[in-house]
Amino acid sequence: MKKNILVVDDSALMRRVICDIINSDESFQVVDTGRDGIDAYEKIKANKYDAMVLDINMPRMDGLELLKKLQSEKIEILTIMASTLTVEGSKETIEALELGAVDFVTKPGNIIEAKGEDFSTSLLKVLNAVLRTTKIYRPSFPKTLVTRTTSTLPQKSDVKGGNKLIALACSTGGPKSLQSVIPLLPEKMDAPMVLVQHMPAGFTKSMADRLNELSKVNVKEAEDGDVLQKGWVYVAPGGKHMKIIRNGATHKVRLEETPPIGGLRPCADIMYKSLTDSGFDEIVCVVLTGMGADGTEGILELKKGKKIFTISQDEATCVVYGMPRAIAESGVVNKVVSLNDVASTIITNVGVQ
Repeated sequence: MKKNILVVDDSALMRRVICDIINSDESFQVVDTGRDGIDAYEKIKANKYDAMVLDINMPRMDGLELLKKLQSEKIEILTIMASTLTVEGSKETIEALELGAVDFVTKPGNIIEAKGEDFSTSLLKVLNAVLRTTKIYRPSFPKTLVTRTTSTLPQKSDVKGGNKLIALACSTGGPKSLQSVIPLLPEKMDAPMVLVQHMPAGFTKSMADRLNELSKVNVKEAEDGDVLQKGWVYVAPGGKHMKIIRNGATHKVRLEETPPIGGLRPCADIMYKSLTDSGFDEIVCVVLTGMGADGTEGILELKKGKKIFTISQDEATCVVYGMPRAIAESGVVNKVVSLNDVASTIITNVGVQ
């Protein structure tokens, strides 16, 4: 059975292009459109949709105002934002994800580009990922969830003290999920964290800045040459791969614009593989929600040369159980935990200064 989609955009031409793209996939059908937030709100109240593709900037009621209204009235609809590639657009997108949107696609600035293959591929890829999950996505996760563990690997790091690093990877659903992890980390976390979230250039800085506002640890978009410090989180910039390079007694960030891997730049596999030559006594690898399998190959390679402890998010709290599934099925996960337990599990294994 086809999934029913609502498309909301103030441009009639853009609505038509988006509808054509969605209807080209046999899994979906656009059953309604809206020209602004008010129009969309009335239709959501009267009908049931499997997902909504929502523009941000619209007259009368914009996308953010609509999400706030839906949230205040506890109306749930799986939402994908259509976001512009601008500084302001990236900030608005991060706010939309906080308000419950599950993911976003970058909307071209003109109709010709919108009809191109890149936008079509991106939109259908996201729709397929989020609508083929076996559960209904909910913006606010339950407070108490059962923690599952593996039975064959240690449930706690056996490396006492030492020099550790946290390396985290996530994709679809990541920006929202990270707000349930990073703000819970203590200021004196006894390790630095490096983080790959699949996002375009510009969006990663807005995400890092927002996480920094919410957190006790320091969060920044990584810059080439940054020296890793305990209690800091370094977010790989969109459009660049991030490697961690040993530099005497310290480690620094190296950013590269080498070709995307599997369409991804940044790619978590590259980050993990770069840590093989690091001087850390242990790498705590964390894999959160996301489509695909990025991170698994890199962690398996890393395990050959370094001591690792791997934490994976459970299926129940993932927006898309792709990346965590891949690493869990590889057999190297020490602990599978709910989203709300990720931060505490990290700190249990790296400690506080």
